[in-house]
Amino acid sequence: MILMDTGPLVAFFDRSDAWHHNCLDILKEVKGPLVSVWPVLTEAFYLLSFSWQAQAALWNFLIRGGVRIDHLDNDCLKRCRDLMQKYRDLPMDMADAALCVLAEATKTTTVFTLDHKDFRVYQPAHISRFELIPDRI
Repeated sequence: MILMDTGPLVAFFDRSDAWHHNCLDILKEVKGPLVSVWPVLTEAFYLLSFSWQAQAALWNFLIRGGVRIDHLDNDCLKRCRDLMQKYRDLPMDMADAALCVLAEATKTTTVFTLDHKDFRVYQPAHISRFELIPDRI
């Protein structure tokens, strides 16, 4: 399982994004299901709000099962709050916190993200650092 962050989702559907082609190439090579959370999707839809066509393409990707959306229960929400407090100097946003909590809950180690600055700092309870795709920015 690979956790999907906002950056690659936006890059997939924004052809003017500098990472558009790289992220599409990576998507073609990724093995295993892509999983995300609603805060990531909220952020992606907001960042794609310049184009209904881009948002519609994201909707179609979701409806076709391009990424599975996992639910965060109340215990997960409490953990999100704790992580956001811990990393408040970055600061950590809700989307990143939710991905970290999902990683802990599922023992996932890999994140597809363009946010290496922050995801290289985050230390989920089950590992010392995430494996990031792409491996360098």
